[in-house]
Amino acid sequence: MTITIAANSVPKPPAEIIEGFRNAPTSVISDNLARLPGAVGLKPYHRGRKLVGTAFTVRTRPGDNLAIHRALDLVGPGDVIVVDGGGDETRALVGEIMKNIAQWRKAEGYVIDGAIRDVAAFAADDFPCYARAVIHRGPYKNGPGEINVPVTIGGSVISPGDIVVGDEDGVVSFPAAGAAALLEAVRAQVAREEETLKAIREGRYQGSYGKS
Repeated sequence: MTITIAANSVPKPPAEIIEGFRNAPTSVISDNLARLPGAVGLKPYHRGRKLVGTAFTVRTRPGDNLAIHRALDLVGPGDVIVVDGGGDETRALVGEIMKNIAQWRKAEGYVIDGAIRDVAAFAADDFPCYARAVIHRGPYKNGPGEINVPVTIGGSVISPGDIVVGDEDGVVSFPAAGAAALLEAVRAQVAREEETLKAIREGRYQGSYGKS
């Protein structure tokens, strides 16, 4: 069946913006997005590296990974492969070989609203992978699918070129437009929270955190 490709690549924000979010906790990013965006139900399966990049999106029929294979021919440095598999947990969409292909293409990682397999290979590596479940059953490769269209991941809409950030707490995404202002707000909150922690350690905390 047909794989529709809306675009072969996605626009990248300035490198300093991407790198600015490298140390930004997803929790604080979420706080500054009115606590609304963010994929629900996904968890990290890799060893622990931070995920930061731009969304290269894939929508596929549940249990089918033909469109992901096609996307792997197109992705490159800075791309996060974001797969809308409909939340299906009955067949794995990605395994060790597809992990290695993505690494070879210098992609930043996977975010998959579906299942993976070969989980030990992901756990032994720091290549980021967030998914909904693990199962040994393999996928079909029939299609159809779409590449670089808006997708839904765990209830969160992600568009091609959106910035994607993942850490131990989960995955959050947002449009590149406005990212600079968001980064300033995130840094300001991190500084406030660090001051609160310092005040607690020094015995001078007076309950300000609950009022912010």
